[in-house]
Amino acid sequence: MLLRASGEIDGTSYGVEAVATGDEDGSSGVPNGPALGAFAEALVGRDDRALARARERVRAELGPAGLVDAAAVASNFERMVRIADATGIPLDRSVAALGADLRDTLE
Repeated sequence: MLLRASGEIDGTSYGVEAVATGDEDGSSGVPNGPALGAFAEALVGRDDRALARARERVRAELGPAGLVDAAAVASNFERMVRIADATGIPLDRSVAALGADLRDTLE
């Protein structure tokens, strides 16, 4: 399944399965997806060395500003999830319906 949401704007398709399976082969279609995926995985892990390696990889591939942007995006998502969880915000029906296929794909 290829997700066509934000990519519809520029006609790009992204393989969301890479979120569940990893993106070492670039199958997501996201520019620098393997490096960004490894960074995201390291951010939620407990291995400081893996995080340092992933951070360096993003910096090497995207530059210092790209690393800052990637960390800012990840931090913002973490913030939003914590707020939603803490306040008990449920998914509204339309959002739940739109994401049903994605949730099934990612199990």
